[in-house]
Order: sequence, then structure tokens, then C-alpha cells
Amino acid sequence: MLPALSNVVELTQALVRIPSVNPDGDPGTTETGEQKCGEFVAEFLESIGARAVLEEVLPGRPNVIGRFPSHPSPTGQKKPCLVFGPHLDTVGVGGMTIEPFGGELRDGRIWGRGASDTKGPMASMLWALKTLGAEIADLPVEVHFAGFMSEESCQLGSRHFAEHHPDYDFALVAEPTSLRTVLKHKGCLWADVITTGVAAHGSTPEQGVNAILKMAAMIQALDTEFRDLLVELGGVDDLLGGSTLNIGMINGGTRSNIVPARCSLRVDIRTTPALHRTGGAAKLLGEFVHRIDPSATMEPVSDAMPLDTSADNPFVRHLDRCGAGITGAPWFCDGAFLADAGIPAVAIGPGNIAQAHTKDEWIAVDQLDAGVAFFLKFLRTLSL
Repeated sequence: MLPALSNVVELTQALVRIPSVNPDGDPGTTETGEQKCGEFVAEFLESIGARAVLEEVLPGRPNVIGRFPSHPSPTGQKKPCLVFGPHLDTVGVGGMTIEPFGGELRDGRIWGRGASDTKGPMASMLWALKTLGAEIADLPVEVHFAGFMSEESCQLGSRHFAEHHPDYDFALVAEPTSLRTVLKHKGCLWADVITTGVAAHGSTPEQGVNAILKMAAMIQALDTEFRDLLVELGGVDDLLGGSTLNIGMINGGTRSNIVPARCSLRVDIRTTPALHRTGGAAKLLGEFVHRIDPSATMEPVSDAMPLDTSADNPFVRHLDRCGAGITGAPWFCDGAFLADAGIPAVAIGPGNIAQAHTKDEWIAVDQLDAGVAFFLKFLRTLSL
């Protein structure tokens, strides 16, 4: 049963107090998964007039979808359909210096995991919809809500939603953007580069082929020629800058007295929309690695496309008129998978990304109130 909630602050506190840690990696708690949070959000949606369903993506890990009633358009034309889309999961809680699920209200802030990313922004969306109440049915758009599971790892919830529910005209994906409209972000390729050699005794290295030394040459090429190639082919985006490369992990050899027969390197490449349009970073990296060392291989680990929604989209123009100027972001979000399925998407919400994933995550109360006011203004002044 829902607790009595009188404002957006209490709703944010209630959401923070429901652990929904993504189980991938090192969650730092045994209380993982989105089931309880999804059930709470579904019950809240039902209480404010939506028809809510839980769609299981993985066992015990659902998306929650709420559909609000809508009266026919006075012209008889089909109304455009909008979806408000925060994510239900949070990153892990290991190393936090505050109670992760306390939802404490102190110094004008709510503290806890997810307060900023994205339970606070989600609460602002939900409270705005609650405040609108019966007005929603008469809006010039049909309004839905989708809480996505697993945004913090592989974006499985938004992928599932985009595959099964592609018929939306616009998506507002909740992220802490200081209520600015993020219509562009970079794509992200994680990939392993692998060099191979021939093992030999460490006392006679000339009888072997050292895979680490081959990787050293590869790193030098990646750090110079490949960096330049990324910018040459992908350009410098006006909001995002150029594509970037981070060489993040390396592993090679088994013992100091054995010539290493294998070495692997993990790279993180953040790609501009223009580079994505040329064929993407995976193709470019694979060709480059083979050219530098024909025996080397490249294995993609994950590959996510950039977000690149047009500033001329009528909903983007309306967001701008409401005061949410357009910008880009270096991080990745669910919006890219919605956009790839044909749903124009932006990321927007109260709070600052600088607080996301931190050891003492928080969101300011005045930011939550500003979020509610903004989403109300966006919907009440919308005309198509």
C-alpha cells in the first residue's frame, strides 16, 4: 500500500528508500533489482489515473508502463503520443559515506543512492502528472510513462521497450540535466584488442614472440594515429566536440620468466553522431588494428549509438520556449535506443549530473520543485 505522500519531496524520499541497485558489477548490497521499485511506481501511477503494467525484461526485473486516459482530439485526428521515461535502477552503493537508502532530508537536500540519478527526476515527472490530474485527458497529446530497468548496465529496459512499443512521437528521458534539453550525446564502444605471440623460456626470449611488445606498438599507434583518425572522420561536433579514445585496461603474460603469448587491451571510444554515420567506431577500430598488426584481433564488448535529435523537432522547440535551452552531454542514456527505434528523444530533468554516482549522492529540494513546475509548464502550454 502506498504511504501518504503530500509533495514531491516525500515521493523522492519514498523512491530512494526502495533499493533498486543494478546487480551487474559490484552492487555493494544484496538488495538488487527493480521489482519493488517498479511495483511502487505502478501503484502510484494507478493512484493518479493511469493504467499501469509491469513488463518483465529479466526475471524479477521489469519495466513499468503507465498509460493515461486521453479524450479524442477536437479535430478527430490522432493525437501525438509522448512518453516520460526515467530509469528505475541505480548504480552500486559500495563506498558510500551516507545511508544509501535513507532518503534523509537535510540542508535543503535529499540524500541517498538515486536521489539525483534518477529517482529525483522521476519523482518530478510523476508529481507533475499527479498535479495535472484530469487535465491530462484534454491535452493535445496522449501521455504515457515508462520506468526502464537496467539503464546503468546495457540499457536492457529501453531496448526492450523500443522493440515492443515503437509507436511514440517523442520521449522525455529523465536524467539530471539541470533542466536543460540534452538532444545529443556520444555513442560508446567498449572493445578488446588482442595481440598474440609465441611463448618461450624467459632466459631465451629470442626464441619466442612477445605479445606485450606487439601491444606496445599497437598502443603507440592507437594513442597517436587512431586518435587523429577519429577526429578526421567524425569531425568536431558543435555541442559534443570530437570522438575520444581511452585506453583503460591491459592484461598480458602469465609469469615473468615466460615470453607472453597473449596480451589484451580494453578501450573506451566515445563517438560523435557524424562518426556513427560513417559506419561507426567498431568497423574503424577493426580495420585499424588489422592494418597495424595483421595477426591482432578486435572484439567488441558493447556498442551503443549516439543520440542526435534534431533541434527543429516541434517538441524540442517547445522545450526551448519553456526555458530548457538545448545542449549536449558526454554521458550515455536510454534515449539513444528509443531514437534508434524511430522515437525522437531528449534527456531532461532536475538535478546535476555531478551528483550522480557519488559517495554522498543528493538532490536539492528546490531543484525537485523546479522540475515539477517545468513539466507542468511544458504540458499545459503545449499546442500542436
